[in-house]
Amino acid sequence: MNKVILIGNLTRDPELTTTSGGVALCKFAIAVSRSYTNSNGEREADFFNVVCWRGLAENVAKYLTKGKKVGICGSIQTRTYDAQDGTRRYAIDIAADDVEFLSPGPNTQGNGGYSAAPSGAGAKSDELVPVSDDELPF
Repeated sequence: MNKVILIGNLTRDPELTTTSGGVALCKFAIAVSRSYTNSNGEREADFFNVVCWRGLAENVAKYLTKGKKVGICGSIQTRTYDAQDGTRRYAIDIAADDVEFLSPGPNTQGNGGYSAAPSGAGAKSDELVPVSDDELPF
């Protein structure tokens, strides 16, 4: 099973492109803070490249900016490429199936965020659904 769940902040604005076949593709990176401090008392972070597709990609590019907090659910993918110096390089990406927008949205007055994943009956997978504290089970 290949499943990963991460919560972090965007380190740069998302980059939306389309494939030659017209499919939307969005790339961004997140910083995930570690739960402990190092010997100097500083909290370190790990950085992950994230890629998402189609309607999810369009929503991420439209509503997220650098610094926004997100929850990512997806899988780990590895790839190789040849660098300019001719060496083979390996990269690890997170292929996002769901992206939860955890920073407050424009109309939530700090009480919640937006979800790029479906929530409730009749929601489409590429449709944003407002989330309020009343809907949370905790």
